[in-house]
Amino acid sequence: MIIPGPDTASEAVDAVEAPGYCPAARTFVALALRAREAFTREAPAFKSIVVQSDPINPIGWLAANRFDRQYYWSDRDSSDERAGIGIADRVSRAGGGSVEEFNDAIRSRLLVAPSGTRYFGGLRFDLGGPVAPEWADFESYDFVLPRAEIRRDSDRTTFVVNLAPDDWLRPNDTIREIKRFAATEGPRHELSLPVFRDNCPDEDEWAQNVDWALDAFSRSRLAKVVLARRATFGFRDVLDPLALLERLSATTPNCYHFLFGHNEERAFVGASPERLFKLDNKRVWSEAVAGTRRRGATEGADAELCKELLRSEKDQREHVYVRQSIKEVLSGLCSELHVDASASEMRLSRGRHLVTRVEGVASEGVGAAELLIGLHPTPAVGGYPTEDAMVAISKLETFDRGWYAAPVGWIAAGAAEFAVAIRSGLVEGKKVSLYSGAGIVGGSTAEGEWSEIEDKIEDFISVFGTNGTTAT
Repeated sequence: MIIPGPDTASEAVDAVEAPGYCPAARTFVALALRAREAFTREAPAFKSIVVQSDPINPIGWLAANRFDRQYYWSDRDSSDERAGIGIADRVSRAGGGSVEEFNDAIRSRLLVAPSGTRYFGGLRFDLGGPVAPEWADFESYDFVLPRAEIRRDSDRTTFVVNLAPDDWLRPNDTIREIKRFAATEGPRHELSLPVFRDNCPDEDEWAQNVDWALDAFSRSRLAKVVLARRATFGFRDVLDPLALLERLSATTPNCYHFLFGHNEERAFVGASPERLFKLDNKRVWSEAVAGTRRRGATEGADAELCKELLRSEKDQREHVYVRQSIKEVLSGLCSELHVDASASEMRLSRGRHLVTRVEGVASEGVGAAELLIGLHPTPAVGGYPTEDAMVAISKLETFDRGWYAAPVGWIAAGAAEFAVAIRSGLVEGKKVSLYSGAGIVGGSTAEGEWSEIEDKIEDFISVFGTNGTTAT
């Protein structure tokens, strides 16, 4: 296939040497020319064109290329950072569906995709639940192979363009699309103070929900339910999701950071400390996370709060439900399994949790989809027993969780990593809705759990320079 047009190397260089463009113009020259070569010489197939690049700030690159679909992911130690733009291929389902269906669809892609190909995305917390208008753009499951990616692993940066079989039907359009991604640093807008706040539920409704749960513990199998709240903050100006992501990345170390954007003003953004699972060549890592305390203002106060959490009968009981459930699930999916005998501390910049770490070897035939099916939702975000807790959540919560508390991450051939999308918010123009929950067990109080969630919301909203109140 011969592609017409005057796209010479010198013209490609001219296209990327303007201020604000890649410091190594050859990066984008190579991408465009290699794409042309692929279209000319090769049969339609999945292909990744990979070029090593000078260091590029992935969030800055997203800001410079504000197209409709954007993706960002970094692991907890920031050694694996990915940013993506556009859609080369997509596996999604609106309204219902199942993880098994998703697995069948994506497995066929990964069988023929180049080594290292990752699809980024997530699932709804409740795949079969009704979808509220604010979550209409976020499918039951939605995983995307980006058109262009920046991959930053420790000190190495690569630029990647992904081609799917359908791209061979429109090669010139695809090459023009590649050239649009040359800008590498764009502006992020300032984050202002919120001017209003709306709580759903309010304090009275929250107390009623907690009372209902406490009563249910004595008359049913239900032993734990995680109830969530939505705090919506309004602003005078349109929010910049990338500025929010950048601030979260700087102020919440040791967290997964993610963004799934549908346009400049609409995105799901978060900084989650909690891993659902990681899969790498049959090795599986997971963890139970439940039980919360703040950090102390002084070293002595901080140490006391740590001791208080580790010794808390109520928090340890809440944690055991999560640990036991994950152990039961993974025992059926792993040929080898090790679970820490007791919980330890997960220390964050503004808080701490009880954590039990789990490691195993996946049984033959077990992959990412089987782990997703088995582990989500854990009692850390649903409750125990799971089925009873999900019924209670559906009865008590009057808002749609959407992708909050659901798995978000990436999947590849033989590998995957998913975080639990807690400490997250949905940006919609001039407002952001923040979601957070608390595990209700025997001994919980409405006032105590309300305060715990306020602390979690404050951790997120503090990036705006406020403690959860609104500007006057």
